[in-house]
Amino acid sequence: MTRLLLTAAAAALSLAVAPAAFAQDAGLTDPGGEKVNQLIIYGDDPCPQSASGDITVCARKPEEERYRIPEPLRGIDQPQSEAWANKVQAYETVGRFGTQSCSPAGSGGWLGCTQQLINSAYAEKANGSEVRFSELIQAEREKRLSTIDADAAADQARVEEAEKAYFEQRQRQEAQQDAAAGATPPPPSVK
Repeated sequence: MTRLLLTAAAAALSLAVAPAAFAQDAGLTDPGGEKVNQLIIYGDDPCPQSASGDITVCARKPEEERYRIPEPLRGIDQPQSEAWANKVQAYETVGRFGTQSCSPAGSGGWLGCTQQLINSAYAEKANGSEVRFSELIQAEREKRLSTIDADAAADQARVEEAEKAYFEQRQRQEAQQDAAAGATPPPPSVK
């Protein structure tokens, strides 16, 4: 039964990891069409400037975390580190029993263990303390969009000013050409 649970957990984990690996191979392109560069920087290291069309999101961690094993891999949540009393208490807890219940009592109780494992993995992921890049990307996008109207208005004002200067210069040149044409006598006509 333990082997069956481990096999089911490994299969569920491989299905959960496959889309993330595919997204990394796809170039980390955001649904908005921008390329997203996600970095973890440590201490006072500068965050690299983003190129045009790219979003660079930097998550800052303390300097002492630079060479440490990442928190999810430090072994705190390994089954070996859980107290036996907690394991026994989990088996003694009164709750659902029977098919799809993941309990030692009732027929087919073991069938629900995979779903319970998947649900607990999603709950850990949703409440994890690791960096949430999607929130940082959204904040960066909002920061860029907040200045877009002001930048467009400034560009439009510069273009209109340049056009006005061009048309004024063109009118002065035409006026000078007209004045020069009026001051000189017309060429004699040949009869």
